[in-house]
Amino acid sequence: MLNKVMIIGRLGRDPELRYTQSGAPIASLNIATDESYTDRDGNKVERTEWHRVSVFQRQAENCANYLAKGSLVYVEGSLQTRKWQDQQGQDRYTTEIKAQRVQFLDRKGEGGRAGQGGMGGPQGGFEDNFDSAPPQRNQAGYGGRAQPRQQQNDDLGPAFPSEASSMDEVPF
Repeated sequence: MLNKVMIIGRLGRDPELRYTQSGAPIASLNIATDESYTDRDGNKVERTEWHRVSVFQRQAENCANYLAKGSLVYVEGSLQTRKWQDQQGQDRYTTEIKAQRVQFLDRKGEGGRAGQGGMGGPQGGFEDNFDSAPPQRNQAGYGGRAQPRQQQNDDLGPAFPSEASSMDEVPF
């Protein structure tokens, strides 16, 4: 069996961070992806899909601290459906992505909270790419704060697939 989801999109609002009764952090993200195609009549049709994403533990705190409305992210995880009851006692279901990996895709000084002093401070930001890997331990065996992986400041291309003309040539 396989339950795997991979999306690249932009946050529709700031992340919402909350804590469970045991103190575990959970962040909720609303992410928009889009696609465009040409219909039978030759008209370009654009469609946006909204995804609910739940992020856990240290990744949740990183998302709350470094992402904001408009941030570009890659999310990898699985689909999960939760059952809950509304105020009238009716059973309701919510399907969301349970994130195992969240990768921040904005370049330095773009998106996120760079202009709000939260993403790298007044210097204009940093490459923000945290995933669910455990923190690296130093020689003394003590864990430290997770460090962002360094990346080249390359052009990451369009934010959405519909903005690229050659996306039909992608090999997957």
